[in-house]
Amino acid sequence: MSELYDKFINHRIILASKSPRRQELLRGLGIEFEVSNPPGVEETYPASLTKTEIPVYLAGKKAGALDNLMDERTVIIAADTIVWCNNTVINKPAGRNDAIGFLNELSGRSHQVVSGVCVKSSNRTDSFYSLTTVYFRKLEATEILFYVDNYRPYDKAGAYGIQEWIGYVGIESIEGSYFNVMGLPVDKVYKALREL
Repeated sequence: MSELYDKFINHRIILASKSPRRQELLRGLGIEFEVSNPPGVEETYPASLTKTEIPVYLAGKKAGALDNLMDERTVIIAADTIVWCNNTVINKPAGRNDAIGFLNELSGRSHQVVSGVCVKSSNRTDSFYSLTTVYFRKLEATEILFYVDNYRPYDKAGAYGIQEWIGYVGIESIEGSYFNVMGLPVDKVYKALREL
């Protein structure tokens, strides 16, 4: 078993996310956890926040929504991921047309994926972010339509998953953590858990 498994054997670790990708990544750290999606958290934030502050703020909101579950043996992990392109946030698409438009905007240029994380125990809160730059080649219209219609990426910031078909064929390179683009910078989460 992992070092973290032994450390948290008598603890309750809660992942505040329904994202299957975040669950898969956290599972890879070799710890046991449960999932509790925070109820009624609106993904809104003050307009004054910078691109790195936005997801950290939202992760903190999600963690705070589960404060009622906190005790001395509980650890809450919450995360939020944004896509930043042309000095603006590209959110999750509302539908097919949004997804096509977002991918056209990302096509042939670089963008940044920023994940914010809040790791919270009864006596400590650690909030941090991870930033990855992603380079898409110029995508053909038929490729975008194929991806959107077959993968329906409506639950993903920026309308794509790097671990899916569009990532295989469209991403030329990345600078930073691959797992951050999937939604959870597990290297930094591991470090934060070790330091609790």
